Amino acid sequence: MGVIEMWWLSLAVAAVVVVVVAVLLGLIIAAAKSIDVHAAEIWTAGKQIAGNTVAIWMLEKTNESLGEITVCARSIEQTAGSMNETLRAVAEARG
Repeated sequence: MGVIEMWWLSLAVAAVVVVVVAVLLGLIIAAAKSIDVHAAEIWTAGKQIAGNTVAIWMLEKTNESLGEITVCARSIEQTAGSMNETLRAVAEARG
């Protein structure tokens, strides 16, 4: 094998190496873009979840307020019942 044949062989090997490296680099870039797209989707979903759950801490206060409202409603119900009995007694006393 002469010098010229060796030169062409080394040139061909270098070309193959360049093509393989280019293909691998293209695959790496495609994977990076895919990761970027999925990361953006995860970020969007995370922001939506945060927006939907931001008021959960208020549920405990809401439950406490509802408990107080229930106590007040029962008191009003008892008072109304007592007033009803008193009005019946007054109406019966008047005839």
